[in-house]
Amino acid sequence: MLNNTLELSLLTLITSFLLIHCNKMESPLDHALRKAGPAVQEVLKDKDQYEIQIRLTEVLEKEGEVEFRTSSFQEDDQFYFYPASTAKLPVAILALQKLRALQQKGYKINANTPFEIISTQGNVIEYKDTTALNQKLTIAHLIKKIFLVSDNDAYNYLFDFLGRDYINNALHEVGLQNTHLYHKFLFGADNINTWEYRFYSSEQDTLYFQSTIQSTGSGNTSELKSIFKGEGYVENGITVAAPFDFRNKNRIALSDLEGILKRLFYPDSFEEKERFSLLEEDLEFLRFWMSRTTLESTDPNYNYGDYYDSYVKFFIYGDTKGQMSDSVRIYNKVGFAYGTVTDAAYIVDQKTNTQFFLSASILVNKNKIFYDDVYEFETIGIPFLAELGRSVLKELTTP
Repeated sequence: MLNNTLELSLLTLITSFLLIHCNKMESPLDHALRKAGPAVQEVLKDKDQYEIQIRLTEVLEKEGEVEFRTSSFQEDDQFYFYPASTAKLPVAILALQKLRALQQKGYKINANTPFEIISTQGNVIEYKDTTALNQKLTIAHLIKKIFLVSDNDAYNYLFDFLGRDYINNALHEVGLQNTHLYHKFLFGADNINTWEYRFYSSEQDTLYFQSTIQSTGSGNTSELKSIFKGEGYVENGITVAAPFDFRNKNRIALSDLEGILKRLFYPDSFEEKERFSLLEEDLEFLRFWMSRTTLESTDPNYNYGDYYDSYVKFFIYGDTKGQMSDSVRIYNKVGFAYGTVTDAAYIVDQKTNTQFFLSASILVNKNKIFYDDVYEFETIGIPFLAELGRSVLKELTTP
């Protein structure tokens, strides 16, 4: 009887030790997922179908030193997801980097210098921006529109200003190897040959002219997992019974999305060769507009129509309107297309001085047909990201 009691006590002690040890091994992301509400729990029941990937990095500052602590859920750099408009983030950054390089060559232009876009046939494609108070088409104003409302034209104009090879080479040079941008967001676009660009003075004198740039580079996404998705896709109004081929679509891994954000907020954490070639004022400009809501801007002015505070802020507030608070600042870029919803953010809770990077992607395409515009963005995708953001914030700010 004594031996049985001892054995039972020992077993209880071992079980308790294992439970405590397992709990200690749980990451903050594990805790947040376990405690999250139904919008997350229902998705987790079928996590493979939704192709969820999540990456959380806590920013811990002690005595002037910065430490990054990362945890993840189903993250896989080699598992493809369509990044959609998150591709606009690196393009916005590189537009400012290219301007700095042109200035170093002696060109008297900056982010506020007006320009016009000319086709390869010599026709003016665009020469003004009706959303700007001064009606001028400028790099700075396009970047504002990218962050405020994820404007496709703004991305397309900057994409061709840079050229496809410049974009990919510049990103790979700083160590972002799991990124390749192939295309503009324009049906039938020529993604190999760029438009022409003319920057001009107030007297209409040409300050810089850029003739068409031809891309000679190519990417390699054919070996990625899940590069073919679904059971069909719509083409010319007809459903084709075959998986959709994403090999020629843009690609950005979650680790690279976070890496881009880290280079903006903690550049000193990288070697000089791994940083973007920007000045502090460029970083401040990007940070400011990345964190604005549509209601915090007067130029451009989106205080009308379908725009609201959380229009492109999916984490924490994506499923609500009029609830955003100054106490939590979200510096981010979202994307949603082809059934995939993604958000990459640097989030700061100013009340508790809590800072973290959170990136996540989810596929919401229940019928497994692409290009039919039948996706569960509003009912599953965005609510999932909103609840995920709330649960992570609560986990990291609760003593």
